[in-house]
Amino acid sequence: MRLTVLGCAGSFPGPDSPCSAYLIEADGFRLLIDFGSGALSTLQRYAGLHAPDAILLTHLHCDHMLDAVAYVVVRRYAPDGPCPALPVYAPSGAPDRLALAYGQEDSTVEDVYQFYGLEPGTFPIGPFTVTVDRMNHPVETYGVRLEHDGRVLCYSSDTAPCEALLRLAQDADVFLCEASYLDGVDNPPDLHLTGREAGEAATKAGVGRLLLTHLVAAWGSEALTVEEAGAAYDGPLEVVRSGGCYDV
Repeated sequence: MRLTVLGCAGSFPGPDSPCSAYLIEADGFRLLIDFGSGALSTLQRYAGLHAPDAILLTHLHCDHMLDAVAYVVVRRYAPDGPCPALPVYAPSGAPDRLALAYGQEDSTVEDVYQFYGLEPGTFPIGPFTVTVDRMNHPVETYGVRLEHDGRVLCYSSDTAPCEALLRLAQDADVFLCEASYLDGVDNPPDLHLTGREAGEAATKAGVGRLLLTHLVAAWGSEALTVEEAGAAYDGPLEVVRSGGCYDV
């Protein structure tokens, strides 16, 4: 598997990155996981306007799905005619949420997207075996485990600590994990992880490599986040960047 980070900023676009969007490729198939604010720009820069063969939206907060709305224009009004409906795996309510954000009264986006509702379990998408489970976040949110050819990538999406995350990440080769908060601050409960909590989850799950994402640059400190994570996890770790590519 090959992971390309299109966007990794937490909560809102940062000065150097759009919000969450991750393209995973295997056997010529490209799955886009999340499509946050600004990521349509970097999709064109690093992969191509029509690169995704399917999309998985982990939850319906704007920093994880809003550019799926802008992408409606790309696929509906292509100069050579509308594109075929693209498979989208998403939480319940996604068709209405995207249509409402698109902004036309009584509009639908189901000519552009073929929706499949997410629920905890395992299913195929292209060459990938996908397992999702509910995370500890205020809205319906899914962490993701991708398996292909004996390799495992786990993506936390947004979550506070929970047992479901540890199950998804168990023995993963690469753990792409959010680290939005710093320790020692009065953080809201049941919302996000600190760097230390991300490191602890990586250690408990026995992962091979920890990639930190979803840092909120305007409110945090990358250096402190890495320090906190490294104190709890002694394996290889780094903070991802928009445009970064990683072999799994």
